[in-house]
Amino acid sequence: MNPAQSENTATQGPTQFTVTSTTPEPHHSAEEQRLAHGAPGPNDAGTGKGLWIFAVIVAILLAAAIVYGIHSRSKAESNLQASTQTAAVPSVSVVHPTGGSKAQEVVLPGNTQAFIDTSIYARTNGYVKQWFADIGAHVHKGELLATIETPELDQQLQQAEADLKSAQANQQLAATTNVRWQALVAKHAVSVQEADQVASDLSAKEAATAAQEANVRRLEQLQSYERVIAPFDGIITARDTDVGSLIDAGSSAEPHELFHLDQVGRLRIFVAVPEAYAVSVHNGEQVDITQDADPGHIIHGTVTRNSNAISQSSRTLNVEVDVDNAGSDLLPGAYVFVHMKLPGSGQNAVTIPSNTLIFRSAGLQVGVVRDGKAVLVPITVGHDFGNSVEVTSGLTPQDAVILDPSDSLVSGTPVEVGAPSTNGAAQ
Repeated sequence: MNPAQSENTATQGPTQFTVTSTTPEPHHSAEEQRLAHGAPGPNDAGTGKGLWIFAVIVAILLAAAIVYGIHSRSKAESNLQASTQTAAVPSVSVVHPTGGSKAQEVVLPGNTQAFIDTSIYARTNGYVKQWFADIGAHVHKGELLATIETPELDQQLQQAEADLKSAQANQQLAATTNVRWQALVAKHAVSVQEADQVASDLSAKEAATAAQEANVRRLEQLQSYERVIAPFDGIITARDTDVGSLIDAGSSAEPHELFHLDQVGRLRIFVAVPEAYAVSVHNGEQVDITQDADPGHIIHGTVTRNSNAISQSSRTLNVEVDVDNAGSDLLPGAYVFVHMKLPGSGQNAVTIPSNTLIFRSAGLQVGVVRDGKAVLVPITVGHDFGNSVEVTSGLTPQDAVILDPSDSLVSGTPVEVGAPSTNGAAQ
């Protein structure tokens, strides 16, 4: 019996019968029935083909992504390797040597001194009565600088003059006595022995008078030192006394200085010339002098003398340069710079900065860039000018010399040249 049917049993009377009612089944479309039973429809072939195409496209995109990733990684590795190699090549700055054989100049420090420099002391004891010249005063030879009171010396001089008069009186009496005794000897009134004694007494009195005269002159000379005068034309650079100051000239081992006098119309400049340049110094040569106070003002001087000996302690030659200082361009004690001309070392000489030199066991060398590589070249140095040196062999003005070479630089090292320098400074 169909499940959709329902059974109703009715008993009516003695007769039993069965009534069967049939409920119509719901209508299902063919598509729903096909889907319910899993049967293929007319569009299933197109749907499967679309899925296959989609899978192929996804596979192609995935493969393309993989290939692109591998290629990008390979390219990045190549770029990194190239960058590493580029970074491994050091960059250097170079300078070209300056050529020529012109006379070179060396600048040396010098100490300026007055042509005559003296301290003025008192020669007699006493007290300063008055002074007439202070620091900075221009004085002339014989000009009075100060006066000193000497009361003790004045008394000693008066005593000496009195002693001199007494000696002169005794001498006069002895001379008169001697004349009389000589007359008596001629008359044989006295003996010759007595006359000789009188003559001897006259000689003693004359000697005593001479001694007293010398003592008076000594004291008068000391008294003349009461006037302190300038021994030459110059400038008072120090005054170390004042009115009432005690002057003790004789008892002190180091007398007290009253004034300091410098003659500044002409100055001396002493220069310590290194031994390497000593052979180039000649008396009579002209030199230029400058000072930090006025660098643009050039003062001319003359080499007048030198010690003709190298100092064992400093290995230098002491050279004196005299300067006419009538215009007071320089002050005594000033620190100046002396510019001395030195002859060149030949037509092939060039000059390079000192910061290009390499000091190693193989000798003095410089690094030169040739064909993109560093080459160590041995050189011979002529004159050393401090911040630069003169090279007599090994380089030409066309060479590109490496500035500030590293300690690890060796020949054959690839280098990259930066901007060239014209003043010897690294760029």
